[in-house]
Amino acid sequence: MSEAVVITAALTGVLATREQCPAIPYTPVEIAEEAKRAAEAGASIVHIHARNPEGGPEWRVETFAEILSEVRARSDVIVNFSTGAIGIPPEQRIAHIRDLRPEIGALNMGSMNYAIYSAKKKAFYHDHVFANPFKDIQFFLEAMNSAGVRPELECFDTGHIANTAPLIDMGVLKPPYQFSLIMGVLGGIPGTTRHLTNQVDTLPPESHWQVIGIGLNQWALVAAAITMGGNARVGLEDNLYVEEGKMAMSNGDLVQKAARLAHDLGRDVATVDEARKILCLSAR
Repeated sequence: MSEAVVITAALTGVLATREQCPAIPYTPVEIAEEAKRAAEAGASIVHIHARNPEGGPEWRVETFAEILSEVRARSDVIVNFSTGAIGIPPEQRIAHIRDLRPEIGALNMGSMNYAIYSAKKKAFYHDHVFANPFKDIQFFLEAMNSAGVRPELECFDTGHIANTAPLIDMGVLKPPYQFSLIMGVLGGIPGTTRHLTNQVDTLPPESHWQVIGIGLNQWALVAAAITMGGNARVGLEDNLYVEEGKMAMSNGDLVQKAARLAHDLGRDVATVDEARKILCLSAR
């Protein structure tokens, strides 16, 4: 509990739209402005997907390069670029990591059903199979190792944590390990403190971890992670609401609440430099 909390802000994702939340950023400048707001509120890492001007997912290296340039012009916050996608070739999903070398690259650690269900309408939305076979995971890891980029191991279930074991044995996944425990996605592990405790107990030695709660249940999981000595991710990719009925006006609102929770529960919030030291990251 003595170590400062590292807060990540997931700025935009690929599913949420401005129709759902007007604060969702699309363009590189908008994403960079949100990164600045998040950093000022206490985030030391920003997790970024690229989007096109209409809000769809974007994979051109030039767009990621523009985002990185705009973020760097405003802040020294640690940059974490996503590689997660459905239906995009692995070579395209990793090209921006190889060319731009952000400090961190997100790496999905297993395949799963990935869906959103409306109990009100009795219908599924975004009903996909999120395929991440070992050959792709190994391919991404080798590319990240060559680029000097830290893999952020995104685990949606207990089996995804177990998937690290053969990669550690092969030597392509090296400590310290950086885990993101994503909870509450339909098809993955439920978002409860009881399940979080099991996830943390399953991690290999030399692991850093953060919780990523989906929807309003995020706040209970953030509080649990803080009291368990972990880190936390918030942001408009995962949850649009500061509290029930109160939509966030920016990512900064969500980071500000996470920072307040940390302080209320007796932990400091890590600065960018402190986060680099805690996570053993080299400055770019």
